[in-house]
Amino acid sequence: MATAGKQALNRPAYSIDSMDSLHRSHRCGAIRPRDVGNRVTVMGWVDRTRDLGNLIFIDLRDREGTVQVVASAKDKAILDKAKELRSEDVAAVVGNVVERDEDTVNVQIPTGTVEVRAEEIRLLSASQTPPFPISEEQVISEETRLRYRYLDLRRPRMQANVRLRHEICLETRKLMDRRGFLEIETPFLTKSTPEGARDYLVPSRVQRGQFYALPQSPQLFKQLLMVSGFDRYFQIVRCFRDEDLRADRQPEFTQIDIEMSFVRPEDVFKLVESLLQRIFKVAGYDLAVPFPRLSYAEAMSRYGTDRPDTRFGLELRDVGTAFEESGFQIFRRILEEGGRIRGIRVPGKAAYTRRETDELTRFVMELGTGGLAWIKSTAAGFRSSLPKSVGASVLGRAAEFGELEVGDILLMVAGAESQVNNTLSLLRLHLAKQQNLISNDRQDCLWVYDFPLLEWSEEDSRFLACHHPFTSPKEEDLHLLDTAPERVRAKAYDVVLNGTEIGGGSIRIHSQELQARVFEALRIGPEEMQTKFGFFLDALRFGVPPHGGIALGLDRIAMILAGELSIRDVICFPKTARAMDLMSGSPSGVSLRQQRELHLRLT
Repeated sequence: MATAGKQALNRPAYSIDSMDSLHRSHRCGAIRPRDVGNRVTVMGWVDRTRDLGNLIFIDLRDREGTVQVVASAKDKAILDKAKELRSEDVAAVVGNVVERDEDTVNVQIPTGTVEVRAEEIRLLSASQTPPFPISEEQVISEETRLRYRYLDLRRPRMQANVRLRHEICLETRKLMDRRGFLEIETPFLTKSTPEGARDYLVPSRVQRGQFYALPQSPQLFKQLLMVSGFDRYFQIVRCFRDEDLRADRQPEFTQIDIEMSFVRPEDVFKLVESLLQRIFKVAGYDLAVPFPRLSYAEAMSRYGTDRPDTRFGLELRDVGTAFEESGFQIFRRILEEGGRIRGIRVPGKAAYTRRETDELTRFVMELGTGGLAWIKSTAAGFRSSLPKSVGASVLGRAAEFGELEVGDILLMVAGAESQVNNTLSLLRLHLAKQQNLISNDRQDCLWVYDFPLLEWSEEDSRFLACHHPFTSPKEEDLHLLDTAPERVRAKAYDVVLNGTEIGGGSIRIHSQELQARVFEALRIGPEEMQTKFGFFLDALRFGVPPHGGIALGLDRIAMILAGELSIRDVICFPKTARAMDLMSGSPSGVSLRQQRELHLRLT
């Protein structure tokens, strides 16, 4: 090794050895009692060393785990070589597997009853001191972890997460193959058809001034595969969206993409339930099927959200009727303007102190709500934060609608329906966490279906597709498409796990005439329709089978099964919240030559 290399490592002189004809016979973490008496060759990273003078113990680590290596004074050359090793050096060890002495057995690891008596040690690569411990669980800033991601990925926790992700993909491929699906790749360089999130654009060098887009999903291509007669398609596919990031979002993400011909929603439900059963089994969970089902309207009524966490109660109660004739003008005006008064019954919490109710009031006000009202049911009667003019009879009716029992409190929010639902759904989760009502050992899946087809956008002054514009309306609602589009329900469905949407899909439109009607409801005119979707509309003229499918968020599923709080911890090389790769330094500038080749000029 050159002198400069030795100085850069800031450690005593060392020599790097060659592997030559050595072949790894076992992974470090795979050595077992059955290997006692065998000569093995293991290779990996030095996890730690313990120098006892005449004995040196080395924990050698690879992706399967660690094994203890022992070098003794019986062979001075081996002992001296062992003394050279430092944490995170890469080494090869040849030796015999023996049983550990009884007082050195480590029952915490699978290799804990055996060790390798070293007969040869080779230092294959030397390491500087890492910026953080690899094997010890310590709090490390995310910036440091992402900057040295290749080291972060060596940590046992991250290696377990990546292995879990692999096993999810493996089980998916096994089941889909058995169910008659073909894994088919779709293009990454495609046409920009933005509906919702922004596309990532790729300039064309050959077609001057033209751009490809990276796919937000393979939606149109998988539908075209149904037109092509492939009948059952799936793909574990990378997708791209240029949108603001959260803990469960990345600019590039992976989904398990599925499409099937000649199906109803029921067929999709059964397939996905079987698939998720297999996937969750990998992490040791037994999912009960069939999953419960809630219509969108029922989910919003009971939980205030279309992705409810059903591991606990605290369902919403509509109490507006109690205040229709009351003297409390604020509530009456909200009702007259089409608003809602809804609440959450919290059992046994009539004993909330003033400080506790004030804290809950601040919580809902930070969400943009005007305030929080409450009614307590006590042995002496009802107490409330509402003015005394409301009267005991009105409080009694509200308590009745809220199904209040003695010792309970009803927490109420009034306002526009969407604001009330959003506030109470978040308050519900806040209360559940506060009271430790959520069991982390439970995995509650459910289906939410019959979503609205369209929703009005004040910003765009037009209707937008709630799912995507290729989702089929329910036949019984087609007559409303021209007169009351907001009331049209879609053949769309989401699968929800513990309050997180992990997949969404629908039955698709397979009629060119109906597809054109939906485009018209979205105010996509004939010219725009042809420019963006002409190739797809043409395909709808040539015998299209009824079809539908779903996309499951692989990153989100892996995150939940790994017990992580961010999908960044189940993706090998993720981006930050600002869509940056701190390790490689991307995005980055490009040379003037590259810009000229792509006919670009930056301003």
